[in-house]
Amino acid sequence: MTTSPSLSIRPYRPTDLLSLYDICLRTGASGEDGTHLYRDPLLLGHYYAAPYATLYPDTTFVVADDTRAVGYVLGVPDTAVFAARCEELWFPVLRGLYPLPDPADTSRDARMIRAIHRGVGIPDQPWLTQYPAHLHIDLLPGAQGGGYGRKLMQTLLAAMEARGVVGIHLGVGLTNTSAQGFYERLGFQVLERQPAALVYGLRLGEA
Repeated sequence: MTTSPSLSIRPYRPTDLLSLYDICLRTGASGEDGTHLYRDPLLLGHYYAAPYATLYPDTTFVVADDTRAVGYVLGVPDTAVFAARCEELWFPVLRGLYPLPDPADTSRDARMIRAIHRGVGIPDQPWLTQYPAHLHIDLLPGAQGGGYGRKLMQTLLAAMEARGVVGIHLGVGLTNTSAQGFYERLGFQVLERQPAALVYGLRLGEA
């Protein structure tokens, strides 16, 4: 494992789950703190963090101090399989807890509840067969700038490659140029340009 005097990268533990919810919310405004944007602080984590860690703990890794996780990388080897598992094991309970909001409700909470009811989107693109896995990575400010993002990515990519995954993709907002540079330095290439985002992909096991 990678260590420093204060932080270390390690596999996810179930006791990290509440920290993952917190990290997801506190980076939920394009990498900035989204706490003030949501009435329900759990909604973002219900969709973007908890199902990954719960259903795929072996491809979830955290950067942590002595008390809690302060960053994570979440990966699933096959997006279509992940979507199916969420439909079976994750979203039914949440849909019972969060009924669909009024169509006139345009709040961020309402948007996330609608996303929970839609389920995981599977890209209808030819590149998906070559890049079936996908990931999310978020770090709190105290874990940024020390190379932990790169180390988390390298840890996840090695785990994916060991499982025979052939390629992985992710989305980045068009305005998030720092993240774009980060992924490009890791070897990711643009697969698709969308109105508000770029989709990047990386082939694995070809070195």
